[in-house]
Amino acid sequence: MTMMVAATLMACGCKNATDNTLPRSEATEAQLAAFDAWFAAETESGQEIHSAMLLQHGKVIAERWIEPNAPDSAHVMHSVSKTFTSMAIGFAIDEGLIKLDDHVVDFFPEKVPEDACDNLKAMTIRSLLTMSCGHENEHTDLIRYEEGEDWVAGFLSLPVECEPGTHFCYNTIGTYMLSAIITKVTGEKMVDFLQPRLWEPLGIDKPYWKECPMGNNYGGWGLYVKTEDMAKLGQTLLDGGKWHGKQVIPAAWVAEATKAQIDNRPADLDPENDYNPDWHQGYCYQMWRCRHNAFRADGAYGQYIIVMPDQDAVMAITANVKNMQTEINYVWDILLPVL
Repeated sequence: MTMMVAATLMACGCKNATDNTLPRSEATEAQLAAFDAWFAAETESGQEIHSAMLLQHGKVIAERWIEPNAPDSAHVMHSVSKTFTSMAIGFAIDEGLIKLDDHVVDFFPEKVPEDACDNLKAMTIRSLLTMSCGHENEHTDLIRYEEGEDWVAGFLSLPVECEPGTHFCYNTIGTYMLSAIITKVTGEKMVDFLQPRLWEPLGIDKPYWKECPMGNNYGGWGLYVKTEDMAKLGQTLLDGGKWHGKQVIPAAWVAEATKAQIDNRPADLDPENDYNPDWHQGYCYQMWRCRHNAFRADGAYGQYIIVMPDQDAVMAITANVKNMQTEINYVWDILLPVL
């Protein structure tokens, strides 16, 4: 039987935060009841929630873990990893190491096919960030399992059917290329590059991030962090890149990375019968826009960092669910009204 091993519902009192923790604060009775109702609704619908942390006004008002998950245990992020990769790109741009419109082929000239097409040559860091690098289909599994150990060369050998920047196609191996670019220009794995820039300032223990055979962090997946670490990033993004009043992530990058950069609605989408509306609100830089003027980091099987500026709130969730739209629907239907 699954048991709740940690539940903190802040009904009264307040704990002050150190520089490395999120403060806990008082929640209203309605908020506490809604948090319980949200958890119950997810469970009753067959959704397997592992942990959840709800913040408002910069303070944790409700949190819960289900055994064997615990506050001090890291959880696989799946594609929430992409948002951390976006932060690395933002730091590198701010430090003058790269530019949004740098061409991908220029970083790896020795690996570019001799017959490289114009679309490949036109591919930029911006088009990788917006999932519009020009591929008509996702090729991550092909690169991982069939193209050998050099994933960069494998990526550059793929056909690029569309003009970069014109066609949205969710493309995890494209995010891997962002990680490879960070390593190329810094000489560091991305997880190490982020150590003094993100992990240390936010009080996040240096996490485990899986690596390709060449030693590059996966970038698009494979990161493991704690639920509170997710919430810290969400709160920092909500605060325009500031953590405890100090600018950690460049404010200009946060503004650009969290707004819609490309239309991601399918051409044949019927708005009256859209069963996944939170996937059709526009794509940012390795994040998604949501309904209710929110945005989110999003990982397979229900990993979420949901940032709600209008409510000054953040929700971090780890899970193993089959229906991610149902999972987020309950956030809107049950939790949003009490925020």
